[in-house]
Amino acid sequence: MNPSFKQHMNAWPLERLEALYTGITERDVAAALAKEQRDLRDLAALLSPAARPFMEAMAREAQRLTRWHFGRTIALYAPLYISNLCAADCVYCGFSARNPTRDKRLTLSEPDLRRECAALAKHGFESVLLLTGEAPKVVTPGHIAYAVRVAREYFSSVSVEVYAMEELEYRGLVREGLEGMTLYMETYHRGRYKQVHLEGQKADYEYRLTAMERAGRAGVRKLTIGALLGLFDWRYDVLWAALHARWLQREHWQSAIGISFPRLRHTPERYAVQHFVTDADFVQIILAMRLYLPEVSFNLSTRETDAFRDRLIPLGITHMSAGSSTQPGGYATHLRGQPTEATKGREVLEQFEIEDCRPVEEVIAAIRRSGYDPVWKDYDRAFDRG
Repeated sequence: MNPSFKQHMNAWPLERLEALYTGITERDVAAALAKEQRDLRDLAALLSPAARPFMEAMAREAQRLTRWHFGRTIALYAPLYISNLCAADCVYCGFSARNPTRDKRLTLSEPDLRRECAALAKHGFESVLLLTGEAPKVVTPGHIAYAVRVAREYFSSVSVEVYAMEELEYRGLVREGLEGMTLYMETYHRGRYKQVHLEGQKADYEYRLTAMERAGRAGVRKLTIGALLGLFDWRYDVLWAALHARWLQREHWQSAIGISFPRLRHTPERYAVQHFVTDADFVQIILAMRLYLPEVSFNLSTRETDAFRDRLIPLGITHMSAGSSTQPGGYATHLRGQPTEATKGREVLEQFEIEDCRPVEEVIAAIRRSGYDPVWKDYDRAFDRG
């Protein structure tokens, strides 16, 4: 029987993580910085309050490791929402089934999907991330597989960020050309997870927790995980995410592992962020995780402001989205502020508000000003051929 991360996760309850942080001093942080290979206790030291005086030294080491493994490159990608229909009730999300908004919910038709793909390809994008809400009975795995097939006509790399699926369904996506999968656990703390996921398939904690291993067995080449920073105490969710990444590296070594760092900023009125992550916290997370996971790709979305994203470029980031929209049809079909006949005069519902609203060309210029090269395509599928 294949091992499961569920068992590994059960071996690291909150109490055990709390013990890792107990008694950490600046001496422990200095010792962690001096190591070539770091264990979970070292990561806890680098994430602890005792590490704040060492941030500059951590930044230098994070920059060195990132350049060693990835060079001076930032890979660009774009999110493409194919549907905002959702049957789940995640209290922090704009797509929630219980969101009382009058904004339009819709699923892109094939002509609209092609129009969106063409608009992104025109900007030069070679990597796209297809997203949906949690509505598997309406936007079925077959529908997503077809969207992957269409997108592969326009892009060399297609990934998805959708609801958790069965291994056989992931195999169907791979047959259509899927390269990567992103799925956030949101929070690894079981009790908190139950409090913020009230309805729908997503309320099943274990099914979501084990989704990545099903995707790995199905042959998905890139597996990207993350915690939604702000749902629970970040010092614990980050440790659990690090454990998850290391486990995936060991058990699904055929796949490249990535981590994203989504931070809760704008939320529906019904939900107030209880564990807000400051900019200093965010920087410490990036630096500590880079020192613990030097060969893992780090993704940064347009949830963060333009100035903050620019400052993070040299500190461990390897992939950035640019010119993003978080609504279906947001690039060419249903532009924000321009309701169409199909939307009956209403705006199309967004998942969340973006902070970095710069056009793609300005993001590219900022990357170059930082001394890095923007990369449209960082992998060729020809390397998959035996």
